[in-house]
Amino acid sequence: MNEYKRAYSAWPAVILGVVLALAGLALAVGGGKLLSLGGSAYYLIAGIAVLATGILLALRKGTALWLYAATLLATLVWALWEVGLDWWQLVPRVAIPCLIAIVMLLPWWRKPLHSRAGSLALGLGVIASIAVAIASQFTSPGVVEGSLADNRANAEANPAQVAGDDWAAYGGTNAGTHYSSLDQITLDNIDKLEEVWRIQTGDEPGPDAPPEITNQNTPLKVNDHLYICTSHSRAMALSPETGETIWEFDPEISTQGAENFSNWAHMTCRGLAYFDAANYSGNDVDNDADNNVNSESNDVTNSNVADDERPAPSLLFAERDAFTIDVAILEWLSFPTATQDDAAPMLSQTDVMCPRRLYLPTADARLIALDADTGKPCEGFGESGEVDLTQNIGGFDPGGYYSTSPPTVTENLVILGGHVTDNSSVDEPSGVIRAFDVRTGELVWNWDSGNPNETAPIADDETYTRNSPNVWAPISVDEELGLVYLPMGNATPDQFGANRSEDDETYSAGLVALELETGQVAWVYQFVHHDLWDMDMPAQPVLIDLNTAEGVQPAVIQPTKQGSLYVLNRETGEAIVPIEEVPVPQGAVEGDWTAETQPRSQLNLLPDPLTERDMWGATPFDQMMCRIQFNSLRYEGQYTPPSLEGSIIYPGNVGVMNWGGVAVDPERQTLFTGAKYLAFVSRLIPREEVEDEQGSASEQGLQPNAGAPYAVELGPLLSIFNLPCQAPSWGDVAGIDLQNAEVVWKHPNGTTRDSMPLGLPIGLPVGVPALGGPLTTAGGVTFMSGTLDQYLRGYNHETGEEIFKARLPAGGQATPMTYTGADGRQYVVISAGGHGTFGTKMGDYVIGYALPQ
Repeated sequence: MNEYKRAYSAWPAVILGVVLALAGLALAVGGGKLLSLGGSAYYLIAGIAVLATGILLALRKGTALWLYAATLLATLVWALWEVGLDWWQLVPRVAIPCLIAIVMLLPWWRKPLHSRAGSLALGLGVIASIAVAIASQFTSPGVVEGSLADNRANAEANPAQVAGDDWAAYGGTNAGTHYSSLDQITLDNIDKLEEVWRIQTGDEPGPDAPPEITNQNTPLKVNDHLYICTSHSRAMALSPETGETIWEFDPEISTQGAENFSNWAHMTCRGLAYFDAANYSGNDVDNDADNNVNSESNDVTNSNVADDERPAPSLLFAERDAFTIDVAILEWLSFPTATQDDAAPMLSQTDVMCPRRLYLPTADARLIALDADTGKPCEGFGESGEVDLTQNIGGFDPGGYYSTSPPTVTENLVILGGHVTDNSSVDEPSGVIRAFDVRTGELVWNWDSGNPNETAPIADDETYTRNSPNVWAPISVDEELGLVYLPMGNATPDQFGANRSEDDETYSAGLVALELETGQVAWVYQFVHHDLWDMDMPAQPVLIDLNTAEGVQPAVIQPTKQGSLYVLNRETGEAIVPIEEVPVPQGAVEGDWTAETQPRSQLNLLPDPLTERDMWGATPFDQMMCRIQFNSLRYEGQYTPPSLEGSIIYPGNVGVMNWGGVAVDPERQTLFTGAKYLAFVSRLIPREEVEDEQGSASEQGLQPNAGAPYAVELGPLLSIFNLPCQAPSWGDVAGIDLQNAEVVWKHPNGTTRDSMPLGLPIGLPVGVPALGGPLTTAGGVTFMSGTLDQYLRGYNHETGEEIFKARLPAGGQATPMTYTGADGRQYVVISAGGHGTFGTKMGDYVIGYALPQ
């Protein structure tokens, strides 16, 4: 019986020995492969040691404890040599080996080995590992601590750069600062902020939705309404205080000939644009029941003003045959009677009949003008209230062209570009920018970078330059300077540029300033030369009057995917913060070429280049596989050209910054932004090896590049467990002093709360990517959502400390906004609808927060 008990008690050691032997064999084989690629020798040595430990343990030899103790201590020393006291980097190196040691010290495995000294040695290894783990909790690698100075005493903000009680444009104003002067919510009372209303729009993705269907909408608050749009281009007006629906408009978007929407690349509506005739030219237009004009408060209607002194709208009517202005109304306004042949324009019918309007870009490439009071189309705009944006564009696949971002509205114009599907073919729609008469919808000018000097509207039977660089992000405008600022994209395909024209090379991946009145180029500054990495300009340019050593300068700040924040004089295009041309890796695929240098701003959030030591994983095994992958791919730092073997693109084409952009406080002269750090892999595939010309419907996977000599396969650099191969943090928030062009603080942002296996609600503060932008307020608080975990967060703007967190019912991949309600309360509103390819929970929510009454 005693012999039976002894034999039975040995089985746990034998089983553990076999498991360790197999694990050691896997590490040794993988380690040998890694070493052959020029990588670390650790995994081969550790694999042999673990293999030997397993064999000794299965044989019930006490030397197994000694050998594993030595392996654990050597692993600890190696880990400290590689990454120091970096907790997240130590986890895959030490956590599992330490856990195995703890298991070996349990009586069931330790007693059959009869080695107290070996057990003591292994116990010391465990204690040393735990001590290092505890010590690592008191270090913060990569964190920058600091406090932004309050420069408000030295800065007087330009009113055109500050939102107040209303939020009248996508970025608060046409300057795109995402800044509000409201200060009811402060650092002292934000802990009392609570959800006060929540609605569901009913626009949830169905089974035939595109893979990248998103709810990225930033609402507008103006005209005592809250205006939103949904993924399927529906517009809604809500009560700002309760969220109650006032009206709804459904454009009933077309599939454009496809069976359904599932083969579209993506579908979104980031926002609407608003126009009020009363804001311009002294027009105090009131769309009351009689559609009359308040003559007592409008200088235009004063009969004592001479005819030649009257201010006149600057654009003629587009549709002469639709000229239906009520002559009696014009005579009552003291205007001379008009005829269809009058050359001098006057107060237009639309100023009288549809004075407050919304501009809705739809996913089937229409621009619709809606009466902001009723939600009905403004009949005098285009054809029955809409303009067909496919005019002069040429053919494209369903969903391949439309405006994902809201247009920009000025006194006389509504200006917009459009999304063009990346990497579908070399014959895609033009990236033309068009300016329409804000009242009539007549095309006033068009700027086609393939024909940059001819901005007069082209003829009905002509087509804009195919495949020219586009603008998909929001556009900014300085009406005082009379300039429009275009964040430029690229000619497709993104990763192969041999066939690009001289104009493509001039205008892509940079910032172009156009004259507002004519569309002619005022200046251009390119931020990526011959872009082969999809580093197009993803965010709205931000306009700020910046205090510098040379005095106040009119500045424009362009956030970028590559991590630089380019700060230019927005009048001249000259750099305010120095930009250096830095040498970059060379050697494109056959037939293509690379620029010798690339411009890098001295103000940037560019991460350090990756090394093998930066490869990460949940265990030593997937970390080893990531190291093998790293050494198997081409990587020579930022701007490594795409290659046949596959190249690591870091930062990846999802960007350090993306469409969410940045928030700029023009009073404090500071900037708040999120920063993403995910490496991607770009692999070119010769045309003869491409089996599926259709490729992926999303912007990852195989992209066909039809007509080009190479297709491209794109995707993040992931481990076998579908985790990023590079170590955290994968997402930060940062605060920047713009006067000194200095990153003052930078912290990891977000948790694993909604990314854990099996849905475990464990929120480890790792720093996760975010898609969405920030909102900064005069109360010293910045709000942002967008992270992989479902939260709206509030931060101390000066230090970056997280001071508020509200759980969202779905992914918050949108940018919050703020306003004052009729009840005098400051509200913060966020859309929570998720993001298809980002992997967050989908929904259809819009949520309002305020302090208790």
